[in-house]
Order: sequence, then structure tokens, then C-alpha cells
Amino acid sequence: MLEMKRPFVLGKCSWISLYSILLLLFGPCALAQIRYSVPEEVKDGTVVGNVAKDLGLDVASLGERRFRVSETKEAIFEVNRNNGALFVHGRIDREQLCQGSGTCLMELKVLVENPLEVHYVVVEITDVNDHAPTFPKRNETIEIAEQTLSGTRFQLHSAHDPDAGMNSVRTYSLSSNDHFDINIREAKGEKIPFLVLKKMLDREQSSEHFLLVTAVDGGKPQRSGTLNVTIIVLDSNDNIPVFSQEIYEITAKENVQTGTSILKITATDPDEGVNGEIDYSLAKTLKQSIYNMFELDTKTGDIVVKGMLDYEESDFYELEVQASDKGAPPLKGECRVIIKIIDVNDNSPEIDVTSLSNTVSENSKPGTVISLISVTDKDSGVNGKIIAHITNNVPFELKPSYKENTYSVVTKDFLDREQVSNYDITIKATDCGEPPLSTTKTLSIQILDVNDNSPQFEQNPLYFYIVENNVAGTSLFSVTAADKDKNENADVSYSIARTGQEKDVALFLNVNAENGQITALKSFDFETLKSFQFQVVASDSGTPSLSSNVTVHVFILDQNDNAPVILYPVSSNASAEGVEEIPRNVNAGHLVTKVRAYDADIGYNGWLLFSLQGVTDHSLFGLDRYTGQIRTLRSFTETDEAQHKLVILVKDNGNVSLSATAIVLVKVVEPSEAFAASDVKSSTKDAEDTNVTFYLMITLASVSALFIISIIVLIAMQCSKSSTDYTSKYLQDTNYDGTLCHSIQYRSGDKRYMLVGPRMSVGSTIVPGSQANTLVLPDRRRPSEEKKCIK
Repeated sequence: MLEMKRPFVLGKCSWISLYSILLLLFGPCALAQIRYSVPEEVKDGTVVGNVAKDLGLDVASLGERRFRVSETKEAIFEVNRNNGALFVHGRIDREQLCQGSGTCLMELKVLVENPLEVHYVVVEITDVNDHAPTFPKRNETIEIAEQTLSGTRFQLHSAHDPDAGMNSVRTYSLSSNDHFDINIREAKGEKIPFLVLKKMLDREQSSEHFLLVTAVDGGKPQRSGTLNVTIIVLDSNDNIPVFSQEIYEITAKENVQTGTSILKITATDPDEGVNGEIDYSLAKTLKQSIYNMFELDTKTGDIVVKGMLDYEESDFYELEVQASDKGAPPLKGECRVIIKIIDVNDNSPEIDVTSLSNTVSENSKPGTVISLISVTDKDSGVNGKIIAHITNNVPFELKPSYKENTYSVVTKDFLDREQVSNYDITIKATDCGEPPLSTTKTLSIQILDVNDNSPQFEQNPLYFYIVENNVAGTSLFSVTAADKDKNENADVSYSIARTGQEKDVALFLNVNAENGQITALKSFDFETLKSFQFQVVASDSGTPSLSSNVTVHVFILDQNDNAPVILYPVSSNASAEGVEEIPRNVNAGHLVTKVRAYDADIGYNGWLLFSLQGVTDHSLFGLDRYTGQIRTLRSFTETDEAQHKLVILVKDNGNVSLSATAIVLVKVVEPSEAFAASDVKSSTKDAEDTNVTFYLMITLASVSALFIISIIVLIAMQCSKSSTDYTSKYLQDTNYDGTLCHSIQYRSGDKRYMLVGPRMSVGSTIVPGSQANTLVLPDRRRPSEEKKCIK
């Protein structure tokens, strides 16, 4: 904050001169300030004037605009935000604030914000007569030789009254006597009393005289103080010392070193002996500051610098010097020494900052005012002329105000908190002295965030792999988006974009809005769904909210969750049992049958192996572990049994293997019985062929009619799809060996049918509708996917 300047004192002539200079230099802008006056010692709360009314400010908005007086070390005045009045907020002692008798002015800075305005209010502190004149001592003794001539003057201690103007010391009076009158001389605005001898003294008549000097001020009512003066009449010493000059005028630089002699004064006394020996001394009535600053050699008359001279504290000194002989009584001569101090550049500039705020929004436009600064230099002339600028490369600049040495710190470029979140602005003020002196001050400015960045995912799209049969309600994975903003502008929440379609997989997913954890509301089955995708929306909490999407691709990994299914043998009651008849005269290596199985899993989980778990005679039958073919190992003998039971175990190769069991009953029959059974099968086949021909004719006619109808529908509706998907195809295998790979499959609705037979050939035909060799399986694949055949 800018520190309020110390109240200054201007005489009437000086005030008129300053007024004229300001008018010439700055015109109306420099005089755009309000002036009030208030007596000292008024009560707290006394209203000085209504600043808001005089400035034309809206009283209703004073609170919002932070209407205030710039803070100072001595908070004497405050403003009322409710009515805009300036009132007294502490004890006003004019004598403490303004030393001297000139005009006592206090310059206040009244600030309002949004927009920023600085108004200067000058308050004149008027004096009241609250002090009586006082003498430094209550008693003073003066020795005067009896031969002292009439008209001789004797200086007395001056009375001091802190009040100013008419309230200060106005006159002195002397008690009635025959020998003395009182005379007053003004020096530097101070009235100095002198006793004037109007009639020669006669020690033989009276060796002592007692006088009462009264100092009276000009206040109403008047106040006064008294001094008891004792005159001791001495015997004659009739020549006084005389100085070579009545007034000495010299100059001295303020940086002169202590102990330096700046003037030698001389006085002569025509008397002889001790009456002609002279001692020099400073008058006893000088201010204590002069005694602290100078000392006088009593023998040589050299005036030596004792303290540190400072032009800014005092630019001249006036010394009263006395030369006293050693006669009885001693005689004294007087002279004045005026020392003018020459200014040197010994003060660095000072920078005062009035910060409205140490923060600025990143969307602030160039030209936004951040703070106000003022620079001062205690030196004068060229040494006090200041140049200020910002030294470092920051998007801020100084703009001069209408008032000299006052600047505004404003933005000159657009700000971006995500690139730079704070700035240290270094302001340098340099005077024009020789050598120049400078001062730097650093302002720390924090950039406030606005919601100008949307959340961003690390990559888009995202790919995740999950294992099927996940537990519903558990977390599958998580997505994360980062927002370059901060606080609530970077607080990211997640949601899933819904398409509104009935089969939208996203309906079965849920996302944790806080951490992006994706949870499945159901368990996924690889055999039903192998992959899917959905979109996650990341939104921040800024105003307005910003968001971004990411496409998430999810691939489901297979688990060994499907046991092998026996396709053949299958009995009429759907159990995995079958009966095979073979002639007794077959040779070794004869194919008895082939066990067919299916596993909905893939890879190792769907790779099936066959093994014999139980057999009546291990020497008769062998099982291929990869194809499931059962063949004879040798020829039958008469001693071999007519029926053999084979238990076949089919298992997959998953980590946890799953299996199924099939039973094959092999009946050994005579060749003639086997031939009769073959004829029966042949006749059945012929009947089936006849039925198939009939059905083919009906099918051909139906297909022709459907073709014509389809052409019409395609023209009218462009696309039509039958509600019933009926397909029939062959699963071909070049290495035909009578296995399931030469079976016929077709679909109807949501069921898949597989027609199987023990020794079906490519040309074999099974009459539709016959359930003897039909296995109904649940459809675990999409219509567009090819059916998988495992031998």
C-alpha cells in the first residue's frame, strides 16, 4: 500500500507559489482535489466533510467499491462507507503533526475500486490556543558591569509556545523598574526578548535587580508564562569584544565529514590583560539540534562539524556566537553565522506500492490495472528527479499518472496461467543525480485460473482386455483424464455416453464419476460377445463446464467355461450313448465309428482330446486321441464276446480341463445279419430320397415365388429382412472320413440344428422333420460368423 505522505507546512507565500506552479504544469488535473479544514483536538467522529458527495460518487456503491482512505501509520481520518463522510478517527495534535507556525496540511488518498479511482483530499489542521508560552528556565541570571552604557542589550531566553499564528508568542512585558526596558527582535519567525539598559547602573546604590519578564500569546483567552531575571551588577570592564563581521555567511555540502572545520571567526578586545583575552561560545538560547550538529573551539574560534549534516532535514543553520573577555565583569560581543547546506545525491529513490490485489485473472484484457505505485526522492533538483521502469520481461508495464511520480501497473499482453502461474515484477526507480542512485521493488502477482481448458485423455481411443465371466458389479478398468486448470476448473467427473439404442452395451456399464472406474453390471460371455466399444465423457466443474470424449474399445478374452458337447453318439433320449453293429469277419483297422464332439471355447480351451476310459477288451478296439475314430485292433475270434461297451472321455486343453463322456455299445453280428440290416437302411434311404424329391419340388416352387416377391419388396422398401433366418449349408472337409464335418446344419430363429449320422456321405440326405439324428444346440455365435467344426 502507498504510505500517506507526512503532513507538510507551507507559508502563505509558499502556498500561492506552489498553487501557481501546479496550475502552469498540470492544469485542471493537478487541482482536481478537495480541501477541508478542521480544528485540532476535536472529538473522535467529528465529520470533516462528505467526500462522496463532493466527488459525485454513488453512495449506494461505496461498500462494493471498497471506498477507503489509503492506510497510514497514523490513521487520523476515516471514511464512512454508508454515507461517504470523512470523519476524525483519532486525536489531532497540530503541534505534533506540524512543527512551526505555517499552514498545517494533510494530504489523504481516497481510493475506490471497480474501476480504480484515486482522489486526493487536503485537510487543513487549524490551531487552537491549547498551550501557554513557557521559558526553558524559570530563572535567569545576568551579570552587568556598572559602566555598561545605556542602550546595551542583553538577550534573554525566548519563550516557546507550540501553538501557531496568533496563538503563539506575540509579545513580552517587563515588570516596572528604573533601569531596563524590554525589546523584541524577530528571527526565523521567532520573537527573541532583549533587556535594554536605559539607565546606567550604580553598584554602590544596588548590586542586584530582580525583574519579571512575561511572555503573552495572542489567543483568546490569552495565555502567558513568566521568567525571573536576576541582574548582578559587576565592577567595570568597559570594552567589549568586537567580531570582524556582524554576520558570517558560508556554504557546506551535506556530505562533509565530521570533525571538519568550516569557518574560523575572530573577535578583538582593545582591553589589556585578562580583560582583553577572549573566549568564544555558542549562545545559550540556540536549539539543541545546533549544539548536536556544530561545536565551537573556545580559543581559536573554529566552527567544526560535529554531527551528520542532512540537507533533507535542514537546508540552513543560524548560529549565535558570543565572544567574551575575561574581565571582571566579562564583556561579550555577538555575531551571527548563517550556514547554507548544499544538497548532494545521497538519497536513493523510495517506491511505495498501493496494491489493489496481488492476483489477476488470466482472462484479463491488456490494460487492466493491477496496482498503483508512487516514487519519491528526498533530494532536490536534479538529484530528486526520478525515472521508473520495469526491468524484467513480464507482460506488465508502467503507465504514468497525471500526478508526477505516480504510476499504474497494467497488463500489456494476454495472460495464460497454464504457462505461467505467477509473476515477480521488478520495478526500478533511478534518480538523475551524479552518480545516479536507484532502488528496486518486486511485486508478486498470482494469476487466477479460469476454465479455458477441457479435460484431456492420455490417448484416444483406449484399448482394454477383460476376461469373460467377470463378476457383475466389480471394476473392470479405469480411464483418466487430466485438466490443466486448477481447483474446481480441474475437478474432472466421468460419465458414459448413451446412444439410446436397445442393444447398447453401455447400458450394462457404469462409471464412477470421481475416479473413472468402469464397472460392469453384468457378466460378459466371450461366446456371445467378443468385443464392444463405448464412449466416456470427462467434464470439469468450471463455469461453463468443458468436456471431451474418448472411445473405449473392450476386447473379451476367452475362458475355459464350456465343457465339450458330445454330438455323436446321441441316443433318442439325448444321452451320449450309441450302438454300432459290425460283422464278425472284419479285419484289423476296420472303422467302427467316430465320436464327434464340440467345444464353444477357442484355442487350447476348445482343443479336444479323446481317450478310452473303459473297454471290455483292450486288445480289440483302439481310439485315435485326436480324431475320435474307433477302429478294430485285430480280427474277431469265436471266443470273443458278441457285445462290447466302450466308455470314451472327451476333454479340452484349458488350464482347468473340462470333459464329457460318451458310451458306445459295439455289437458283433454275423455277416448275413449285417447285410440284412444294410438292406433295411437302404430301403429307408430310398424312401427318404423320394420324400426329398417331393420336398425339393415344393421348395423350388416356393423359391421362385419368393424371388418375385423379393424383387417387388426390394424396389418398394429397398431392404427387407425376413424375421426367420433359414440357412442350410455343408461343412466341407477334403479329408472326408465320415465325421461330423460332413453333416448338415441349418438355423431357424434363435436355434441352431445339426443333422448327424454315423456314416453320412456328401450326397446323403436326411428328411427334415425327422428327429432321429438331429441335435438342437443353443446358438453361441453371430449369424455372420462361420460355424466351427472340431474333429
